[in-house]
Amino acid sequence: MSTYGTTRHAPGPPGTASKERVTDYHTTLFRRLTWEGTVPLEIRVDPKELPANSDRGLECYYIQAPRVSYLPLLMPEIRRFLMDVVFDEAAAKVLKEEDWWFESAEGTLLKWHWSIGLIYDNHTISTSVRPSSSQAQPAPMRLVLHLASPPTEKLLQSPSAEACKLSFMGQLKEADFIRWGNTKRMTGLRKADQDGIWEGIRDHNFDHYWRVAAKVTPTAGTARSQSPVPPATVSLHSRPPSADPAGPTERDGAYNVRSVPVRIYLPDGPVLQDLVPPLLEDGSPNTLAHYLTAHIPLLFPPHSRPSTPNHTDRSNIGSHLPELAYALIQGVRSPPEAEMAWLGACMAGADGWLNICIGISN
Repeated sequence: MSTYGTTRHAPGPPGTASKERVTDYHTTLFRRLTWEGTVPLEIRVDPKELPANSDRGLECYYIQAPRVSYLPLLMPEIRRFLMDVVFDEAAAKVLKEEDWWFESAEGTLLKWHWSIGLIYDNHTISTSVRPSSSQAQPAPMRLVLHLASPPTEKLLQSPSAEACKLSFMGQLKEADFIRWGNTKRMTGLRKADQDGIWEGIRDHNFDHYWRVAAKVTPTAGTARSQSPVPPATVSLHSRPPSADPAGPTERDGAYNVRSVPVRIYLPDGPVLQDLVPPLLEDGSPNTLAHYLTAHIPLLFPPHSRPSTPNHTDRSNIGSHLPELAYALIQGVRSPPEAEMAWLGACMAGADGWLNICIGISN
């Protein structure tokens, strides 16, 4: 069994910290917790595809895989195990890693360009709608490794590490455009930086990844209070300081982006994507509850409350509608009052997208 215990760190060049944007402690804490998250996988070779003379008692491999990683990045480690323990030398020469592909134990083709954490969470919510499912998460998730005949019409591209990198960089640029209305932050990176952000994922190195990602990812910050409109008798040249344009740090803040890159994943259903402003029209932060109620009202109905405690109809006071569904973000059931801007800055995937998986409550 393999496990990724802690992030590998490497000291940066002298003076690096003073030149980079300062990130507050709590933001870094949640980003590191997200980064260090792992999921248990059981990978079993399809018995019908095992080469002759294979050791059929050892064709199963267990790994505690990083949430931020991708299945193609696990291939070299899986291959070493199979070559050392399961296959003989003749089989090792014939098998081609680029022909390998994965299914879930239920027969669902796994999307290699999804992060492993997203694959696991999507599997979790899919089991929530099955009659035999229980509240306990399936651990480990069972995968079937096929050694030949990849369904290219469904995989679209070969599940190689290079194709995975291209897909990952494309997701980063799309998230960058949704946040700011342009991709200047991504396209302005030097090639060494663009390669470095992927190398941080490949090597599972938090510091290497965020040394570059911090240049394109908004800081968590707090929502700026909306300044009152100055009366007509007051000159616009003497506005209060709070009404002045935001400084550089605030302009890079999560509450000042045009939209939060968000995708909703439904059990065995479509992926929903829409523009998600960090603030509502009245200037208050957009919350997870408000967002889900607006987009999936059947699963997250609005809660009606009496206008005053002395309302004649007290039947609703203290009562709660039964929970129909829940939001799973990075493997955690997220509270409805969580603000979308904060989630986008602290709980998004390494590709910049906030992935919300919707599970059905039993």
